Amino acid sequence: MEQKLKVFLTVVKHMNFSRAAEELFITQPAVSQYVKSLEDELGIKLIDRTNKKIRLTKAGSLVSYYGSEIFTLNEKMKQAVEDLAGEVKGKLSVGASYSFGEYILPHIVADFLEKFPSVDPCISIGNTHEIAEKVIHDEIDLGVVEGTISSSKLVAEKIATDRMFVIKGKKEHVEKRVHLNEETWIVREQGSGTREAFEWFAKKNGIQPAKILEFGSTQIIKEAVEAGLGVALLSEWTIRNELELEKLKIVGGGSLYYERNFYAIVRDAPFMTKTAETFLHFLRRD
Repeated sequence: MEQKLKVFLTVVKHMNFSRAAEELFITQPAVSQYVKSLEDELGIKLIDRTNKKIRLTKAGSLVSYYGSEIFTLNEKMKQAVEDLAGEVKGKLSVGASYSFGEYILPHIVADFLEKFPSVDPCISIGNTHEIAEKVIHDEIDLGVVEGTISSSKLVAEKIATDRMFVIKGKKEHVEKRVHLNEETWIVREQGSGTREAFEWFAKKNGIQPAKILEFGSTQIIKEAVEAGLGVALLSEWTIRNELELEKLKIVGGGSLYYERNFYAIVRDAPFMTKTAETFLHFLRRD
């Protein structure tokens, strides 16, 4: 069934028999025959073909979902068996939220590859919620996120601590904490660990922003603060260059800050590939 399922999933991927045939380097009639054979084996129609368009039946959607799961588990099984040889190599998929992923993770991966050059890394960047979902659905081996994660499907382990400071543009004159209620606060989107940290910080310090602007990346927030649009709470990792270049300034001289933890998250499963497990140990070291 494996080859039939592979052909069917390729058809689903493109929703087109001709493009599936091109990817698989077989003829279109062969693709059709494989799909027909799978339907006969399962005893149910998987694809409706009408007016040169195709659509999945309800059974087809089920086979597509579970078939993808089968192939993912098959790849993980092969990786686990290869791990018995004891060599750290092959694919490593890591996801991270923006602050850690864009400013810290690349350096860690570079150090890791110096020690294990046979590893082929793939890095995904997203907010905390997005990375957690990728780990849960087995799209990545592990993630590094800030903020709280509530899921029985995940195991979290603290690997780093970060301080976040209130920043303003160099030309601005917001010095006293009492003025922060009058300021426009520039924040990340909901689902971001940085947004969650801001909300905890504001609550702890009794800050009720006069106005909030929501932007989707740390870089845009820094540019907006530098342009004088408002103030923001950002990780010290993300603002080092701007502070050195005197484009941004920390409000209160650094006495006003928020401390947060970063966590490595993995699926609550009995097995990890040796490569992923080794990288997790590497993160603990850092």
